Amino acid sequence: NITEVDPCEVCEDPSRDQSIICVVEDPLDVWAIEKSGSFNGIYHVLHGVIAPLDNIGPEELKISELLKRLKGHEIRELIMATNPSMEGEATAMYIQRLIKPLGLKITRIARGIPIGAEIEYADEVTVRRALEGRKEY
Repeated sequence: NITEVDPCEVCEDPSRDQSIICVVEDPLDVWAIEKSGSFNGIYHVLHGVIAPLDNIGPEELKISELLKRLKGHEIRELIMATNPSMEGEATAMYIQRLIKPLGLKITRIARGIPIGAEIEYADEVTVRRALEGRKEY
């Protein structure tokens, strides 16, 4: 949750598209996406990521609550917006494998070269993902 109230005012807003859920790691991710003004769905905050080295497994996250939300509502799409770290990727893949049998559309936020950055300084994975995720201009 991003507030003391569950659900928060963003998810309670009737003008938002209740059929698209964006899954994020923590409340600050919600605010970052909201500042962009580019998303009008609702959010699900995991409150962390799967991190075996820190003894954080799926049970410590809000994954079971996500599954309950998916089964209780008409959801068209689940957007995985975890960070592009090893833990964020592992968490997104874990959730994707859990949800795939439900037949729900699951997407992943795009990754690539940030605005203002120079390609020569980007790592190989970032460059590869930027090329794979390219769009028609």
